[in-house]
Amino acid sequence: MSLLTHIIAGREQVIDHRPWPRVLVDPGLWRYTADRLADGSLALLSEWGEPGWVHMAVLDTAVAPPVAVLSLACPDNRFPAVSAVHPPAIRLERTIRDLFGLEPEGLADTRSWLDHGRWGDTQEPATSYRFLPAKGGVLHQIPVGPVHAGIIEPGHFRFTCDGETVVRLEERLGYVHKGVDLLMTGAPVARAARLAGRVSGDSTVAYALAFARAVEAATGTTPPERAVWLRAVMAELERLANHIGDFGAICNDAAFAIMLAHCAVLRETILRNAAGAFGHRFMMDRIVPGGVAVDLQPVDIAHLQALVRQLREAMPRLTRLYDDTPSLQDRTVTTGILRPALAKQFAAGGYVGRASGRNFDARRDLVYAPYDVLSFAVPVLQEGDVNARVWIRLKEIDASLILLDHLLRELPEGPVAVPLQEVALGEGMAVVEAFRGDVLVWLRIANGVIERCHLRDASWFQWPLLEVAIEGNIVADFPICNKSFNCSYSGHDL
Repeated sequence: MSLLTHIIAGREQVIDHRPWPRVLVDPGLWRYTADRLADGSLALLSEWGEPGWVHMAVLDTAVAPPVAVLSLACPDNRFPAVSAVHPPAIRLERTIRDLFGLEPEGLADTRSWLDHGRWGDTQEPATSYRFLPAKGGVLHQIPVGPVHAGIIEPGHFRFTCDGETVVRLEERLGYVHKGVDLLMTGAPVARAARLAGRVSGDSTVAYALAFARAVEAATGTTPPERAVWLRAVMAELERLANHIGDFGAICNDAAFAIMLAHCAVLRETILRNAAGAFGHRFMMDRIVPGGVAVDLQPVDIAHLQALVRQLREAMPRLTRLYDDTPSLQDRTVTTGILRPALAKQFAAGGYVGRASGRNFDARRDLVYAPYDVLSFAVPVLQEGDVNARVWIRLKEIDASLILLDHLLRELPEGPVAVPLQEVALGEGMAVVEAFRGDVLVWLRIANGVIERCHLRDASWFQWPLLEVAIEGNIVADFPICNKSFNCSYSGHDL
C-alpha cells in the first residue's frame, strides 16, 4: 500500500469531491502527514482555511490517486501547524490566520502576512512590521519598494548587506490583496469564472482553465473535445508570450537591450494574433466552465500556423545570440543558484523547479486532456542558476511550438461548449500548468453558486526561494535574479 493510500484508507470521505479524494482526518493524522511532507515522502500542493476547517492538499505522483485533500475540523479555531516541521507552509498558515482567525499551533512566524496593520480596530503604522535580524560584522540595510521605478506591482524587499554582498533578503508582500476568497463566496459560477481569470493577468488562460476544470469536476460536466483542444491552443500561446517576454526582460536586466527589443516584437506579434483569433490579446474570458466562448475559423487557424512558422524561424537566431555573447553569460551563469534540495522541499513549479532538478509538469504528471494524447518534452536542468532558468524557457518555447503545430493541424470538429450539469452540492479540484508553474483551484458549488473557492499560484512556493537564491550575490544582481523567477504579486496576494 502506498503512503498516500495508507493515509486516506478508512477515513471518512467526502462523496461529492472530484476528481481526487477528500477525507476527514484527526489531529494525529494531520501531524503524521506534515511529518511525511517534512521528510520528502509527499509534496505540499496547498493549505487553506474556511470557518471552522483547515484543508491540506498533498501530492505523490508515484501513485494513484496522485493527489488527496485532508480536512481537519477546528472547533476551537486551532490546528497543528504544518509549518512547524515543513517551512513551505509558513506563509500559507500566516494567511489562514489572517483571513479566518484559525490559530496554527507551533507556527514559528506569528507576524501577520496579508494584514498590514489596517484590519479591524487596531491600526498600526507600516514601520511597526518586524523584519528578521541578521548578525555579522558591519551590516547595513537597503529597503526597496513597495513602490518601484517600473510599471510593476508593489512589493517590499529588505536587503541586509555586507558591503555589496547580500546576506539576507526578506520580502513583504500582500499589497495587492483583493479579497478574492470573499469575492468568490456567494458568486454565481459565471461571475466567479471572470474573477478567477483576473487573479493574475499574465496567467488568465491558466486560471480560467483551472477554474473551469474544477467546476466541471464538481458538476460532472464533460466539455466538448474541440473546446478542450482550443483551451490547449490558448494555454500554449500564453506560455509562448510570457516565456519570450521573460527571455528579453532577463537579458535587458543584464544590459543587453537588443534582446528585449527582438523579444518585445515577437511577444507583441503573439498577442496580436491571439486578439485576431480569439478576440482578446490575453484571451481573457475565452475559457468558460463547459467549454470555450469563441471558436476558431479556418482563416484564424491559418494565421496561427503562420505565427508558429515565424517563431520557429526567429527563436534559433535569438538563442544563438544569447549563447554566443560572453558578457551576457557572465551575468547569468552561476548567478542566483537555487539548490535542487530546496526546489524539491518547496515543490517549486515551472521553470524555477525544473531548472533546479524538480521533474514535475502538471500537464504530464497530473495528466489532463488533451495533453493525455499529446507528446511533449519537459526539460529539466540541475544547475539552478539564472542561466538554467533561461534555458528551461527556451526549451519550453520549442516544445510549445511543436504542441501548437499539432493542435492546430489536428483540431477536432464539433461544438465548443455544453451547459453545466445541475447539482445541489459538489466539490471540484484542478491543477493546471501555467507558464510559471502549477495553478491550483479547489471549490465547492451549491445550486449554481460558489460556496467556497481557494486558488493557489505557483508563486506561493517560489517567492521564498528567491530570498535564498540571492544570498551571497551582489545587490546589482537582484534584478536579474528576480526577473528569472518572475513571481506574481497579484497571484500570490489574492
